[in-house]
Amino acid sequence: MNTNRISALFGIRYPIIQAGMVWCSGWKLAAAVSNAGGLGLIGAGSMHPDTLREHICKCKAATGKPFGVNVPLMYPQIEEIMQIILEEKVPVVFTSAGNPKTWTSTLKAEGIKVAHVVSSSRFAVKCAEAGVDAVVAEGFEAGGHNGREETTTFTLIPQVRKAIDLPLIAAGGIASGEGMAAAFALGAEGVQVGTRFALTRESSASEAFKQRCISLNEGDTVLSLKKVSPTRLVKNEFYQQVQQLEDRGATPEELRELLGKGRSKRGIFEGDLSEGELEIGQIASHIKEIIPAGEVVQQIMEGFHQTAKRLSETGL
Repeated sequence: MNTNRISALFGIRYPIIQAGMVWCSGWKLAAAVSNAGGLGLIGAGSMHPDTLREHICKCKAATGKPFGVNVPLMYPQIEEIMQIILEEKVPVVFTSAGNPKTWTSTLKAEGIKVAHVVSSSRFAVKCAEAGVDAVVAEGFEAGGHNGREETTTFTLIPQVRKAIDLPLIAAGGIASGEGMAAAFALGAEGVQVGTRFALTRESSASEAFKQRCISLNEGDTVLSLKKVSPTRLVKNEFYQQVQQLEDRGATPEELRELLGKGRSKRGIFEGDLSEGELEIGQIASHIKEIIPAGEVVQQIMEGFHQTAKRLSETGL
């Protein structure tokens, strides 16, 4: 495809970004996606600072292509994380869960491209004011932590497109070329894909988690923990405990106590399918096999071109 604003901004062949997901997005996945022509992201949200540095160094050795790091801005050791990113000269940073004004100017001063994830057009405007290079508009179909607005991707993208002129990346429920084409029709110039890449061979998630996710049916995930931080979960024993607490009006403190520490690591990385926090997007029910990440990139691009051709031949 011809170079578009997202491809040009990040120096990549295809405007496909692999989301930075906790316990899934290590250097192997990021390097595989970047080598296939997309933009791989290392997920810093589940890494200690030293671990992040190790993954950045291994990713540099595994690919000569651009890659990035996803940083939740609420991360407790954010200063250390950002210092490592600056020292290692990471070319791209995607930020989320916080105020983009806090770090954008610091990163851009070092020549780093910055994108920020939002769940509303109001926050997209704040991103533009903060000086980010691109915006990721994520609908609530997405896995993991979500915005409180519960706006779907198809509703969100055109509203954000109308609100800002920045390069726009669509996220949430996109796992195919058809989904990418639909997002482009609504005004997106790139897509961020999480769930499809979480369920690949290079993903660092446990095999048990991957197999559980490719067996899901429609409706097997739900947005939960809204009093704490809205999170899309697979329905399992842990989710049932959360539901029972929420049904009886539990306080945020009670929910945090149930969550404890390391609940998502237990589920996604260690494969505890009953008591772990299993975060995955709604589109998981559409995915039925674990394949290499490079194949995912190729399948999405082939599907995108086939869809564009089919639409051009409708004669309408």
